[in-house]
This record gives sequence, C-alpha cells and structure tokens, in this order.
Amino acid sequence: MRSMVNRRQFVKAVGLGALAGAGMGTVGAQAAAAAQSDANGNKSKLARLLPGCCAYSYDNELRHGPMTLEDFILKAADLQLSGVDMTAYYFKSTDPEYLHGLRHLAYQHAVAFSGAACGVSMVQADAAKRAESLAQIKKWVDVTDLLGASHLRIFAGELPKGSSLKDAVDWVVESMKAACDYSGKKGITLGVEDHEGVTQSADLCVEIMQRVNSPYAGINLDITNFIPTPAQDAYAQIAACIPYATNIHIRDHFYDNSAVDMDRVWQIFARAGHQGFVSAEYEASYPGSPPPDLGVPRLVNEIRTLCRKYSSV
Repeated sequence: MRSMVNRRQFVKAVGLGALAGAGMGTVGAQAAAAAQSDANGNKSKLARLLPGCCAYSYDNELRHGPMTLEDFILKAADLQLSGVDMTAYYFKSTDPEYLHGLRHLAYQHAVAFSGAACGVSMVQADAAKRAESLAQIKKWVDVTDLLGASHLRIFAGELPKGSSLKDAVDWVVESMKAACDYSGKKGITLGVEDHEGVTQSADLCVEIMQRVNSPYAGINLDITNFIPTPAQDAYAQIAACIPYATNIHIRDHFYDNSAVDMDRVWQIFARAGHQGFVSAEYEASYPGSPPPDLGVPRLVNEIRTLCRKYSSV
C-alpha cells in the first residue's frame, strides 16, 4: 500500500521551497517558515507585503504645484509600485466625476488604491464637535467609496486642555464605533493612525482597537511615530500594534531623526504574517534629506527589496 502524503504538509513544503527559489532569500524563507505556526503549532498565514507610496511623499509639490494627483499616479506606475495612498489634502474636488477619473487612470496603469486619507480628528471635548467630526468621517468614507478604495486613514487627535486621557480615549472609541458601523456597510476599513497626540503609544492604540472591537477598525501603522517608554521601545510598540495594522507607512528615520533598522522592522512584519501595503511616506523636511525626486525612489527601492526578502510574493 502506498503511503499517503498529507496535502497540507505537501503544500507547505513545496510552497516554502518555491519562495526560497523565487529570490526571497534564505533569511526571508526562514521568516516565512516561522510564520507558518505559532508556539502551539497552529497554522498561521505567510506575510504578503506590497510596496506602495503615500501622496504625502510629494507634499510640497502637490500643495503648491506643479504636481497633481494624476501625475502622482503616473509616477507610481513609473516606480512600478503596487499601490498608492491618496491623501484628501490634494483632491481638487470631491465631485464623483473627478474621483472616477482618478480611479480610471489608476486602473489604466495597474496601480491600486491602497486607501485614502483624511485629516479628521476624533478627540473633541464638545459633543457637537464630536458629532461634526463623525459627519466628516462619513463624508470621507463616501469619497473613499467613489474612489474605489477599501481603507480610510483617520486621526484620534491631540488632547484638549483640561481634558483627561481617559476622556479622550472614550471619545475616540465612541466615534470610531459609530464610524465603523457606517463604513462597514460599504466594505471600508478605518485605520486610526498612531500619530502625535492620544495615539502615540502602542498601549492606547491597542486599547482603542479592543474596545471598538470591529472587523472594520484597525491601526494605520506609521512605524516612526511612537514615543519610547521604559517598558517598550519603538520596535516593541510596532510589534504590539502589527496584529491590528491595516496600512503601514514607512519612513527611514524616527521623529528624532535617528535611523530606523528597516530589516528589523520587516522581520516583525514577517513574523506576524502581515498582509497588506507597505507605503513610503517620505519627508523632505528632515535635515539632510534630498528632494522627493531623489529621496522617494531611494526609499521605494529599499521598501521593495525588503518586501521581496520577507514576503511570500
């Protein structure tokens, strides 16, 4: 009687061999293998990391010319990116005709919209202002839907004077629950960014996710915005938030201009089996930074190389 090979074992063995043979590299294949099972032997997913770029990388050019979002989409195609993050600051309008034009142009050049991004903040001490923020988020959910994207980045915001951190987190949870109820009906996920203010620590980001408790809620993970604490450095906070990460934004330096160990960060992504866009968010304003025409391609190339090293595709 012939011995039967377990199908899952066969797929696992062949799949990992193919990854290594396809140029993923020994380290990347090892990381992929590590992502196959947890400490209890339970099967987990392989990392699938897609290189992208945020429109904010060309902030000055988009705000003051000569670049348009149409130019940004074409630039992404030239850079051979998988997707782009479309920031609301640069939209000429929110008219359906304009948004559909951007959507069609992106399709023509095989550029996906990894998501849209707006600047709405949810931390408002006044109930009427919180209601207005929620209305604005819903508006941008509708814009995201017209654009054909499935993710919208939002902010918590800075703590108002005289307010407690507990109150602020309560307001974010209240607003985000209601916003996710709305966005979920359109299949759109909301990612609150770990950004200056209430969400600048992993502990509070995770608390918000656990309390919102929605499949349409996540963390728009900017790897460089965390403030280190005695218990967690920036890398530990990235690891704590990666299970909730939706989109990931990448700079190569922290807020104090110290260098990011990019390979270490991608190992965190691989171990978590993260699947999604990893997008350059270049900032030319840091000391010694070259202009975007030079800096963005350099950062994109580093992201692409790491994605190939640690990803299953």
